[in-house]
Amino acid sequence: MSRPAFSLDRILNTSAAWALGLLWILPLAYAVWTAIHPAAFEARFVLTAPLTLENFVKAWQAAPFARYFLNTFLLVTMILACQFFLGTLAAYAFARFRFPGRSVLFALVLLQLLVMPDILIVENYKTMRMLDLVDTIPAIALPYIASGFGIFLLRQTFMTVPKELDEAARVEGASFMGILWKVYIPLAKPTYLAYGLVSVSHHWNNFLWPLIVTNSVETRPVTVGLSIFSAIDSGIEWSVINAATLMTSGPLLIAFLLFQRQFVQSFMRAGIK
Repeated sequence: MSRPAFSLDRILNTSAAWALGLLWILPLAYAVWTAIHPAAFEARFVLTAPLTLENFVKAWQAAPFARYFLNTFLLVTMILACQFFLGTLAAYAFARFRFPGRSVLFALVLLQLLVMPDILIVENYKTMRMLDLVDTIPAIALPYIASGFGIFLLRQTFMTVPKELDEAARVEGASFMGILWKVYIPLAKPTYLAYGLVSVSHHWNNFLWPLIVTNSVETRPVTVGLSIFSAIDSGIEWSVINAATLMTSGPLLIAFLLFQRQFVQSFMRAGIK
Protein backbone atom coordinates (compact mmCIF):
# COMPACT_ATOMS: atom_id res chain seq x y z
CA MET A 1 0.00 0.00 0.00
CA SER A 2 1.48 3.30 -1.09
CA ARG A 3 2.01 6.09 1.41
CA PRO A 4 -0.11 9.25 1.09
CA ALA A 5 1.50 12.08 -0.84
CA PHE A 6 1.37 14.37 2.19
CA SER A 7 2.10 12.56 5.43
CA LEU A 8 1.29 14.03 8.82
CA ASP A 9 4.98 14.59 9.58
CA ARG A 10 5.48 16.54 6.38
CA ILE A 11 2.44 18.71 7.08
CA LEU A 12 3.64 19.44 10.61
CA ASN A 13 7.15 20.26 9.44
CA THR A 14 5.87 22.55 6.72
CA SER A 15 3.48 24.30 9.11
CA ALA A 16 6.22 24.77 11.70
CA ALA A 17 8.57 26.18 9.06
CA TRP A 18 5.95 28.69 7.89
CA ALA A 19 5.18 29.68 11.49
CA LEU A 20 8.85 30.29 12.27
CA GLY A 21 9.23 32.21 9.03
CA LEU A 22 6.30 34.47 9.89
CA LEU A 23 7.64 35.07 13.40
CA TRP A 24 11.02 35.99 11.93
CA ILE A 25 9.62 38.39 9.34
CA LEU A 26 7.07 40.16 11.56
CA PRO A 27 9.56 42.67 13.10
CA LEU A 28 10.92 43.49 9.65
CA ALA A 29 7.41 43.87 8.26
CA TYR A 30 6.49 46.22 11.11
CA ALA A 31 9.65 48.28 10.54
CA VAL A 32 8.85 48.61 6.83
CA TRP A 33 5.23 49.54 7.57
CA THR A 34 6.10 52.30 10.05
CA ALA A 35 8.95 53.61 7.90
CA ILE A 36 6.81 54.24 4.81
CA HIS A 37 3.68 55.53 6.59
CA PRO A 38 2.99 58.66 8.67
CA ALA A 39 3.47 58.49 12.44
CA ALA A 40 -0.29 58.36 12.99
CA PHE A 41 -0.31 54.82 11.53
CA GLU A 42 2.44 53.34 13.73
CA ALA A 43 -0.07 51.10 15.49
CA ARG A 44 -2.94 51.31 12.99
CA PHE A 45 -2.77 48.87 10.12
CA VAL A 46 -5.00 50.45 7.52
CA LEU A 47 -4.46 49.25 3.97
CA THR A 48 -5.50 52.62 2.57
CA ALA A 49 -2.96 54.53 4.71
CA PRO A 50 -0.96 57.05 2.66
CA LEU A 51 2.61 56.21 1.74
CA THR A 52 5.42 58.64 2.51
CA LEU A 53 9.22 58.90 2.42
CA GLU A 54 9.26 61.76 4.91
CA ASN A 55 10.47 59.48 7.69
CA PHE A 56 13.66 58.68 5.75
CA VAL A 57 14.24 62.38 5.12
CA LYS A 58 13.81 63.19 8.81
CA ALA A 59 16.16 60.39 9.86
CA TRP A 60 18.83 61.40 7.34
CA GLN A 61 18.69 65.03 8.50
CA ALA A 62 18.61 64.20 12.22
CA ALA A 63 21.99 62.43 12.32
CA PRO A 64 25.17 62.39 10.17
CA PHE A 65 24.36 59.09 8.49
CA ALA A 66 26.43 60.00 5.44
CA ARG A 67 29.52 60.07 7.66
CA TYR A 68 28.47 56.85 9.39
CA PHE A 69 28.13 55.07 6.04
CA LEU A 70 31.53 56.34 4.91
CA ASN A 71 33.15 55.16 8.14
CA THR A 72 31.53 51.74 7.81
CA PHE A 73 32.57 51.39 4.17
CA LEU A 74 36.18 52.26 5.02
CA LEU A 75 36.09 49.87 7.98
CA VAL A 76 34.76 46.78 6.19
CA THR A 77 36.99 47.46 3.18
CA MET A 78 40.10 47.73 5.35
CA ILE A 79 39.27 44.58 7.31
CA LEU A 80 38.42 42.53 4.23
CA ALA A 81 41.55 43.59 2.33
CA CYS A 82 43.80 42.71 5.29
CA GLN A 83 42.00 39.41 5.89
CA PHE A 84 42.36 38.42 2.24
CA PHE A 85 46.06 39.34 2.19
CA LEU A 86 47.11 37.75 5.48
CA GLY A 87 44.71 34.81 5.17
CA THR A 88 45.92 33.96 1.66
CA LEU A 89 49.61 33.95 2.64
CA ALA A 90 49.01 31.98 5.84
CA ALA A 91 46.72 29.46 4.16
CA TYR A 92 49.19 28.94 1.31
CA ALA A 93 51.99 28.31 3.79
CA PHE A 94 49.95 25.82 5.82
CA ALA A 95 48.67 24.04 2.71
CA ARG A 96 51.84 23.62 0.65
CA PHE A 97 54.94 24.14 2.81
CA ARG A 98 56.55 21.87 5.38
CA PHE A 99 58.29 23.64 8.26
CA PRO A 100 58.98 22.96 11.96
CA GLY A 101 56.04 23.68 14.21
CA ARG A 102 53.51 23.80 11.37
CA SER A 103 50.94 21.67 13.19
CA VAL A 104 51.33 23.63 16.40
CA LEU A 105 50.91 26.97 14.65
CA PHE A 106 47.86 25.75 12.77
CA ALA A 107 46.38 24.48 16.04
CA LEU A 108 46.85 27.96 17.49
CA VAL A 109 45.03 29.40 14.47
CA LEU A 110 42.14 27.00 15.06
CA LEU A 111 42.18 27.92 18.75
CA GLN A 112 41.16 31.43 17.74
CA LEU A 113 37.83 29.99 16.59
CA LEU A 114 37.11 28.91 20.17
CA VAL A 115 37.77 32.32 21.73
CA MET A 116 34.86 34.74 21.85
CA PRO A 117 35.97 38.23 20.73
CA ASP A 118 34.13 39.84 23.66
CA ILE A 119 36.55 38.17 26.08
CA LEU A 120 39.45 40.17 24.64
CA ILE A 121 37.77 43.59 24.64
CA VAL A 122 39.63 44.89 27.71
CA GLU A 123 43.05 43.75 26.46
CA ASN A 124 42.32 45.05 22.97
CA TYR A 125 41.36 48.43 24.39
CA LYS A 126 44.58 48.57 26.43
CA THR A 127 46.55 47.78 23.28
CA MET A 128 44.78 50.47 21.25
CA ARG A 129 45.39 53.02 24.01
CA MET A 130 49.06 52.06 24.17
CA LEU A 131 49.30 52.56 20.40
CA ASP A 132 47.39 55.86 20.70
CA LEU A 133 44.75 54.62 18.25
CA VAL A 134 41.62 55.00 20.39
CA ASP A 135 38.79 56.70 18.49
CA THR A 136 40.15 55.81 15.06
CA ILE A 137 38.91 53.47 12.34
CA PRO A 138 42.13 51.39 12.40
CA ALA A 139 41.47 50.74 16.10
CA ILE A 140 38.16 49.08 15.17
CA ALA A 141 39.76 47.03 12.42
CA LEU A 142 43.04 45.84 13.99
CA PRO A 143 41.63 43.04 16.22
CA TYR A 144 39.98 41.43 13.18
CA ILE A 145 42.57 41.68 10.40
CA ALA A 146 43.82 38.12 11.02
CA SER A 147 40.89 35.70 10.87
CA GLY A 148 41.35 32.12 12.00
CA PHE A 149 38.21 31.10 10.13
CA GLY A 150 39.45 32.73 6.93
CA ILE A 151 42.84 31.03 7.18
CA PHE A 152 41.23 27.65 7.86
CA LEU A 153 38.74 28.02 5.01
CA LEU A 154 41.36 29.07 2.45
CA ARG A 155 43.77 26.36 3.61
CA GLN A 156 41.15 23.69 3.07
CA THR A 157 40.45 25.09 -0.40
CA PHE A 158 44.14 25.30 -1.35
CA MET A 159 44.67 21.69 -0.28
CA THR A 160 42.12 20.57 -2.88
CA VAL A 161 44.15 22.09 -5.70
CA PRO A 162 45.89 19.25 -7.61
CA LYS A 163 49.62 19.21 -7.01
CA GLU A 164 50.09 18.55 -10.72
CA LEU A 165 49.10 22.14 -11.42
CA ASP A 166 51.62 23.31 -8.86
CA GLU A 167 54.39 21.21 -10.41
CA ALA A 168 53.48 22.29 -13.94
CA ALA A 169 53.74 25.93 -12.92
CA ARG A 170 57.17 25.30 -11.38
CA VAL A 171 58.34 23.63 -14.59
CA GLU A 172 57.31 26.79 -16.43
CA GLY A 173 59.55 28.77 -14.09
CA ALA A 174 56.88 30.36 -11.90
CA SER A 175 57.91 31.49 -8.43
CA PHE A 176 56.02 30.53 -5.30
CA MET A 177 54.17 33.87 -5.32
CA GLY A 178 53.49 33.47 -9.04
CA ILE A 179 51.98 30.03 -8.45
CA LEU A 180 49.82 31.45 -5.67
CA TRP A 181 48.60 34.34 -7.84
CA LYS A 182 48.05 32.42 -11.09
CA VAL A 183 46.94 28.98 -9.82
CA TYR A 184 45.61 28.98 -6.28
CA ILE A 185 43.79 32.29 -6.05
CA PRO A 186 41.81 31.89 -9.33
CA LEU A 187 40.68 28.41 -8.30
CA ALA A 188 39.59 29.69 -4.89
CA LYS A 189 37.38 32.54 -6.14
CA PRO A 190 34.14 30.95 -4.83
CA THR A 191 35.72 30.66 -1.41
CA TYR A 192 36.86 34.27 -1.47
CA LEU A 193 33.36 35.37 -2.43
CA ALA A 194 31.73 33.31 0.29
CA TYR A 195 34.11 34.47 2.98
CA GLY A 196 33.95 38.07 1.77
CA LEU A 197 30.17 38.13 2.12
CA VAL A 198 30.37 36.70 5.64
CA SER A 199 33.10 39.13 6.69
CA VAL A 200 31.39 42.24 5.33
CA SER A 201 28.05 41.25 6.88
CA HIS A 202 29.63 40.55 10.27
CA HIS A 203 31.68 43.73 10.53
CA TRP A 204 28.91 45.89 9.08
CA ASN A 205 26.70 44.75 11.96
CA ASN A 206 29.40 44.66 14.65
CA PHE A 207 28.41 46.86 17.58
CA LEU A 208 30.08 46.28 20.96
CA TRP A 209 33.75 46.81 20.09
CA PRO A 210 33.12 49.92 17.90
CA LEU A 211 30.94 51.34 20.67
CA ILE A 212 33.77 51.01 23.19
CA VAL A 213 36.67 52.21 21.07
CA THR A 214 35.01 55.19 19.30
CA ASN A 215 33.95 58.51 20.75
CA SER A 216 33.29 60.85 17.84
CA VAL A 217 31.18 61.16 14.72
CA GLU A 218 34.31 60.98 12.57
CA THR A 219 34.90 57.34 13.52
CA ARG A 220 31.53 55.81 14.43
CA PRO A 221 30.10 53.14 12.11
CA VAL A 222 26.38 52.92 11.31
CA THR A 223 25.56 50.49 14.12
CA VAL A 224 26.90 52.80 16.83
CA GLY A 225 25.44 55.85 15.14
CA LEU A 226 22.03 54.22 14.96
CA SER A 227 22.09 53.26 18.65
CA ILE A 228 22.95 56.84 19.66
CA PHE A 229 20.32 58.21 17.32
CA SER A 230 17.58 55.95 18.72
CA ALA A 231 18.59 56.70 22.33
CA ILE A 232 18.01 60.44 22.06
CA ASP A 233 15.21 61.46 24.44
CA SER A 234 13.72 64.11 22.21
CA GLY A 235 10.44 62.53 21.22
CA ILE A 236 11.70 60.84 18.07
CA GLU A 237 8.93 58.85 16.44
CA TRP A 238 9.20 55.10 15.97
CA SER A 239 8.53 55.63 12.30
CA VAL A 240 11.70 57.74 12.02
CA ILE A 241 13.75 55.27 14.07
CA ASN A 242 12.60 52.36 11.90
CA ALA A 243 13.35 54.37 8.77
CA ALA A 244 16.90 54.89 10.06
CA THR A 245 17.13 51.17 10.85
CA LEU A 246 16.14 50.25 7.31
CA MET A 247 18.67 52.72 5.91
CA THR A 248 21.51 51.14 7.86
CA SER A 249 20.53 47.55 7.07
CA GLY A 250 19.30 48.31 3.57
CA PRO A 251 22.64 47.88 1.73
CA LEU A 252 23.08 44.36 3.11
CA LEU A 253 19.48 43.39 2.36
CA ILE A 254 19.68 44.73 -1.19
CA ALA A 255 23.03 43.03 -1.80
CA PHE A 256 21.68 39.71 -0.57
CA LEU A 257 18.55 39.98 -2.72
CA LEU A 258 20.59 40.88 -5.81
CA PHE A 259 23.27 38.21 -5.30
CA GLN A 260 21.26 35.54 -3.51
CA ARG A 261 22.00 32.86 -6.09
CA GLN A 262 25.72 33.64 -6.21
CA PHE A 263 25.74 33.78 -2.40
CA VAL A 264 24.30 30.26 -2.03
CA GLN A 265 26.38 28.79 -4.85
CA SER A 266 29.60 30.22 -3.46
CA PHE A 267 28.92 28.59 -0.09
CA MET A 268 28.18 25.26 -1.74
CA ARG A 269 31.35 25.39 -3.83
CA ALA A 270 33.41 26.52 -0.86
CA GLY A 271 32.29 23.46 1.05
CA ILE A 272 30.80 25.32 4.02
CA LYS A 273 28.41 23.01 5.80
